[in-house]
Amino acid sequence: MAKVVTFGEIMLRLATPGYLRFSQAKEYSATFGGGEANVAVSLANYGIETQYVTRLPENDIARTCMADLRSLGVGLDNVIFGGNRLGIYFLETGAVARPSKVVYDRAGSSIAEIEPGMVDWRKALAGAEWFHWTGITPAISQGAADACLEAVKVAKEMGVKVSCDINYRKNLWKYGKKAAEIMPAIVEHSDVILGNEEDCEKVFGIKPEGFDASRTEGKVDEAQFESVCKQMMARFPNCKKMVITLRGAVNANHNTWGGVLYSDGTLKKSKRYDITDIVDRVGGGDSFMGGLLYGLITYPGDDQKALDFAAAASCLKHTIYGDFNLVSVAEVENLMKGDGSGRVSR
Repeated sequence: MAKVVTFGEIMLRLATPGYLRFSQAKEYSATFGGGEANVAVSLANYGIETQYVTRLPENDIARTCMADLRSLGVGLDNVIFGGNRLGIYFLETGAVARPSKVVYDRAGSSIAEIEPGMVDWRKALAGAEWFHWTGITPAISQGAADACLEAVKVAKEMGVKVSCDINYRKNLWKYGKKAAEIMPAIVEHSDVILGNEEDCEKVFGIKPEGFDASRTEGKVDEAQFESVCKQMMARFPNCKKMVITLRGAVNANHNTWGGVLYSDGTLKKSKRYDITDIVDRVGGGDSFMGGLLYGLITYPGDDQKALDFAAAASCLKHTIYGDFNLVSVAEVENLMKGDGSGRVSR
């Protein structure tokens, strides 16, 4: 069985109920989430062995977080402990023309204080087929960036395939370095790179001509992104597959969704999903990545099917509250076959 190792920060998520604004909320719904943990949960749901690596404080909140992940089948054998706090993010869910908002409270978190040498990467990556990281981790601190670079270098030395989600978050790069200064040295070790139009432009200055994400009205021309894929692969020759998620925003509750995958000189396109009543879009990209890795592992040599699985999996994630995509392989495959009626399953 394939094994996937992911590395990053998991946080306590405090969300306002329903569509309340921060100024209206008197209570918050508490769950956990974080890009790389979200990917691990997806893969565990699909029956893939996963190990999630992070650094946590030794307190009751961290233990509750670990119990939650373990209950979902995620391995935590290489978690390290230290520091004083688990990061937090606050979520206000948008509606119609009002976008969602995220406020981070993660400065000084346990993983922000991680340093190279703290994780035994050869032990953590033993027997792994894939190692997954995102651009969120090197945005946290210089130490986290250095630890991430250490991890991908060891992975390549051990013959472990590396996947990356660029995941640019402008509100995180606060420690004196820009993403463009840090990311290239880590990304260059990646075999599969996932991003969207903003990620590629903001971090690497690569963009599709004539595209404005704020004015899609739900319509996105997939062919516009072939040039982005080619430019990214030319800049990072180790990359075998470049993948871009395509979100067309009609409003906060109504998006179109899909993706493209470029490899071997060919651009493959997924089905475009029309998601008219979004429950929770946080973690949508992570659910796509989890589905993609499952597809690449399960359907070797069939990039189209892997891409289709990723798009269907992430479409379903938009119907599920919380960061985690709690769907089964059968549910994803049913949607791939065109069963999107939502009729009761008896």
